[in-house]
Amino acid sequence: MADARMTLDDLRRVLLEAAGADEGMDLGGDITDTPFDDLGYDSLALMEAGSRLQREFGVSLSDESLAEATTPRALIDLVNDRLAAGASA
Repeated sequence: MADARMTLDDLRRVLLEAAGADEGMDLGGDITDTPFDDLGYDSLALMEAGSRLQREFGVSLSDESLAEATTPRALIDLVNDRLAAGASA
């Protein structure tokens, strides 16, 4: 998976698998800079999503790094940075 990159669609799928979506929750459109809190995902849901991302993409994500990634863009960048670091290692 050296040249693989996580996309917004990947993250949407993982979020739905990890915690589902409540009625009224909209993961469509451009949610890249919408805080996870506003999307209805709490820290437990993000920890589950982080665990799934670690397994799927083979990256290591600490609880602290997950807590600091407060938007989809930040989480995608975090995973892709880890993927790039692993590819260059």
